[in-house]
Amino acid sequence: MPEPRIDACDVLVVGGGPAGLSAAVALRSAGVERVVVAEREVVAGGVPRHCAHPGFGLRDRRRAWSGPTYARRLVEDALSAGVDLRTGTMVTDWAARDEDAGGGAPGLAVPDAWVTSPLGRARVVPRAVVLATGARERPRAARMIAGDRPDGVYTTGQLQAMVHLHGRAVGSRAVVVGSAPVAWSAVLTLREAGCRAVAMVTDGPAADIPAPAAVAAQAALGVPVVRRSHVVRIVGRQRVRAVEVRHLDTGAVATIDCDTVVLTADWTPESELSARLGLEVADGFAGPRVDAALRTSRPGVFAVGNLLHPVDTADVAALDGRHVARAVAGWLSDERDRPVAARVRPGWPFAWVAPGLLAAGAGVSANERLLAWPTQRVRTPRVRVEQDGVVVAERTLRWPTAPGRAYRMPWSLLDACDPAGGDIVVGLRE
Repeated sequence: MPEPRIDACDVLVVGGGPAGLSAAVALRSAGVERVVVAEREVVAGGVPRHCAHPGFGLRDRRRAWSGPTYARRLVEDALSAGVDLRTGTMVTDWAARDEDAGGGAPGLAVPDAWVTSPLGRARVVPRAVVLATGARERPRAARMIAGDRPDGVYTTGQLQAMVHLHGRAVGSRAVVVGSAPVAWSAVLTLREAGCRAVAMVTDGPAADIPAPAAVAAQAALGVPVVRRSHVVRIVGRQRVRAVEVRHLDTGAVATIDCDTVVLTADWTPESELSARLGLEVADGFAGPRVDAALRTSRPGVFAVGNLLHPVDTADVAALDGRHVARAVAGWLSDERDRPVAARVRPGWPFAWVAPGLLAAGAGVSANERLLAWPTQRVRTPRVRVEQDGVVVAERTLRWPTAPGRAYRMPWSLLDACDPAGGDIVVGLRE
């Protein structure tokens, strides 16, 4: 077997979606010479490539492009900036600097990366690593839905890729699980494929979008919302024939005939590579814990995008990518460990809060926002920040929380917190 080639670079960016490509462009603008982006898909651009609806680029580009247009612009900008964009290229593992080429558990230095591509296996030797691997929707097995394994069950991402990238047909009657914005995106994709959404099933008392938007969407798309309910079983052996839906309050079970099921939301980070590095994990999900500068617990390793907040919009992920460039460039010029930091943890009703660290000298977060994932709808949230059991900040915000959407709070809520103190808890007043 031939020896794997060895490639050296200043920064290895793992993932060629909005966060990774934006980070690479910002790094080149900051004067970093050798920036390599490893993207496992044969075309870079990430999830927006197969999201045909408009609205991409509002925060980072001040535009409302379609997903494919937005993705194409990101790729064009990266190539114009001189980024070494390698598609069809997968980082499979890490290797410590003091190892031979046999791989194994990494040490404390910036790790080398084992990379597989059509050109063969290579060992990439970076001075810094930016993880931009994103997030995915949990499949049917992870949601513990009973039944057989017939054709016709998709996540939103799978559905959009089939329809928008490959032009494949789906069924004629679909049940959409979930009612967050991504679920309505799935309904639009189904409509384009000639498939009617006959029901949207949500465990909440209403659709997880603002009430006026929900009314307008239901009127325009004609999708009945089945509230306070769970899909508990998928019926069918070769092809989906129906789903069984249980009402959470009454326990009554109803059957809805369909030949397609779309599982939306219920996001989980693509954290396998960060787990292999042994990075400190954030509360509430398996992604790495970072500070406002997007530094992980391992010196020289940074993380951006929906790996950190599964899931927010593509433009928020792109802003992460821009934001991380300064910290990465600083590391390249003066390699230092991350300073002492206090953990930022979620309180009621948040499942997670990001960034998960308040570190001295890290500055403010991307877009000066603290992100959280609410599990309940609160019309008039009063945010409470506690450290060491003492309330250090309390503020009423004008915008309500809603399950299925990231909630944005001012970073200034942490101004009175001490990076050298104990845990910081961010929640709402009950």
